[in-house]
Amino acid sequence: MANRLLSTLAFFLLAGEVLAAGPIAPDAELDVALVIAVDVSSSMEGEEQGLQREGFVEAFRSSLVHEAIANGLHGRIAVTYVEWSGVKDQRVLVPWTIIDSPEKATSFANHLAYQPIRQAGMTSISGIIDHSRKLFEQLGGVPIRRVVDVSGDGPNNDGRRVTYARDEAVADGIVINGLPIMFRRASGSTELQDLDLYFKECVIGGTGSFVLPLHDPEQFAMVIRTKIMREIAGVDNAVPRIIPAQTGMPSMNCVTGEKRKQEDLLSQERKP
Repeated sequence: MANRLLSTLAFFLLAGEVLAAGPIAPDAELDVALVIAVDVSSSMEGEEQGLQREGFVEAFRSSLVHEAIANGLHGRIAVTYVEWSGVKDQRVLVPWTIIDSPEKATSFANHLAYQPIRQAGMTSISGIIDHSRKLFEQLGGVPIRRVVDVSGDGPNNDGRRVTYARDEAVADGIVINGLPIMFRRASGSTELQDLDLYFKECVIGGTGSFVLPLHDPEQFAMVIRTKIMREIAGVDNAVPRIIPAQTGMPSMNCVTGEKRKQEDLLSQERKP
């Protein structure tokens, strides 16, 4: 009982540290505003979710990430951590937080570490992109860049087409990066064999956008740290890695998730 009380007290103290950083002043100059959008759909196994969460916690505790933040033009970023699943299922675990020191980065990580892990239902990448746009509208500071960091282990299968959400976000000047999770499960296969290609052609967008696939669960922490550092540093290749949906058809079928969902529903209806 005493241990539970101590843990609860520690959680509220950590939460207080994070919330003390906001609200963000309207004139605050930020190097980047980053939405960390993490897939918690039913295809994400419990062990995967634990490794994924631990990877983000370790990233914001890393001195390399602290250095990347300090080396920015203003040495200040804003970050929020959001879990997502179906089209109406987006949950902010850590609200917009200013990070301009190693202490605040560590506080963000500690607050995240105390959040419970959950498993939800469908996969709506379009839903989290649309939700992220609303989160940016709530942000008081003035970021040089706005970035959505989407991790997931399957294609969009709920809500509107992901290419529509992506194109509208990119038109607003938002950059979308992808972390497709592609290692084999207990069932012996990944959710989608060409998930990295799906993310590249159907999900990411904006100048300097990139996909960083994860093939080994043991590399969760390293890959996430590398991705966060690159997003903070704002590595810019000057050419958007995107084939806009309205000007040409990508080689990857961007409605593969929706088609698979429809096939599954028809198959269930045919069962006696």
